[in-house]
Amino acid sequence: MSAAAREALAGAAGNGAGRLRDAAWDPELDPGARNAVFTCLAVRPGESCLLITDEDTLPIGAALAAQFRQATDRFRAFVLEDVAPRPLERFPEPIARAMEAADVTCYAASARRGELRARMQMTEIVDRRRIRHAHMVAITERIMTEGMRADFLEVDALSRWALERARRAREIRVTSPAGTDLSARFSPALRWVKTSGLISAEAWGNLPGGEIFTCPAGVDGVYVCDGVLGDWFAAVYGDLRGSPVSFRIAGARVVGVECARDDLRRDVEAYIATDENSSRVGEFALGTNLAVTNVIGHILQDEKMPGVHVAFGHPYREHTGADWTSGTHVDAVGRECDVWIDDLQVIRRGRYLVDPAELPRAPEPAPRPA
Repeated sequence: MSAAAREALAGAAGNGAGRLRDAAWDPELDPGARNAVFTCLAVRPGESCLLITDEDTLPIGAALAAQFRQATDRFRAFVLEDVAPRPLERFPEPIARAMEAADVTCYAASARRGELRARMQMTEIVDRRRIRHAHMVAITERIMTEGMRADFLEVDALSRWALERARRAREIRVTSPAGTDLSARFSPALRWVKTSGLISAEAWGNLPGGEIFTCPAGVDGVYVCDGVLGDWFAAVYGDLRGSPVSFRIAGARVVGVECARDDLRRDVEAYIATDENSSRVGEFALGTNLAVTNVIGHILQDEKMPGVHVAFGHPYREHTGADWTSGTHVDAVGRECDVWIDDLQVIRRGRYLVDPAELPRAPEPAPRPA
């Protein structure tokens, strides 16, 4: 592609590609960015790729953009603040139009309170067009140098091992030192989904990847979130080791919330009262990213930690087959879980009881640059 054509393309993209080309970034971001583009998204030459980033995430966006430019000559980028005011009330139309022509998309931007619905509008386009999409909401430089440096072929092997057992499960039980004691039941009508970091057209995935999830048929007991809460809570409250939130659950709905911090408890209670299904367990997940060894206070990485996390609200019905929906979705992550799939213990104090190095791997993706 000629220099003139590149400049025209950058202009057509709100100058996002040009801004990212000129931005500086720490070379320590490069391994995670290569993993994202060449392993997780497996971009091939000639594919049309679109990157969406923002001012807060500009160095990470620049590192990702450099890898996309090595992978394909059909690359566009947007910086959100160039297109619409934040927080986004709805997904910006210029970016939505650009997504209609993309084979691969990546959303690497900060999370603002009230933007979940706009991101859901984006993923509706992803699902309809079957785009290979990397969702990197609230990505940080620390996450790029930790969870994004995982061996995602190994993560995928472990995820497939866990998926095979979870799909046959009648019940999964989880306990923790903080007081979690929860049982979940499953229906064959509700699908398990693997998001191991190897992204396909069948299901977009968060990066860093590393989980399997479904919408449970029933959940009862107590789940203690002494790790981190999702959506905007992570940015405000961070690591919850010192102020855990306890959810009492009956019939897959939250029936009580306890927390020593009144402000946090009130915010959680208000969130899960947003609509009729905001208090319903919409996601039950096992984390499988072995590079994530402890909570850092960011849901994007922390939910991939080996163990069980749950989410209240939107059940990703387009993937799980759930027959209900919600306009909210908040993940809750606990520490050091023990997990049993039926009578088989698969995790003890946050560690899988199987050696992933001995599990069969998927074929290697496209070659990566040195």
